[in-house]
Amino acid sequence: MATIDITEKTFDETITANSIVLVDFWAEWCGPCRMFAPTFTAASEKHPEIVFAKVDTEAEQGLSAAAGIRSIPTLMAFRDKILVFSQPGALNASSLDEVITAVQSLDMEAVRASVAAQQPSA
Repeated sequence: MATIDITEKTFDETITANSIVLVDFWAEWCGPCRMFAPTFTAASEKHPEIVFAKVDTEAEQGLSAAAGIRSIPTLMAFRDKILVFSQPGALNASSLDEVITAVQSLDMEAVRASVAAQQPSA
């Protein structure tokens, strides 16, 4: 699957409707973003079961602010609607593969239990 562009309007729907979503926050003027783009695209072709989404931080400033983006590129990974990875900086192909493998291998019951434990009790 090729990468898709998402916006503030399509972000929640994309995260909700897919099991695993990797999101690349980038900008046209960003050199490291342009260097990371082919790596991200190649991974999307290698892993058609995962949604690879891109957010243009210049066009989607509200979404970028809501996501707490301070540096680009920033890669976020969502699994079952839960943010399980967030890291600024361009990754090489092997590092991106490691992130993908780790996200696919997560014990989501343990992740959900951890998230629940962090919620303040009512």
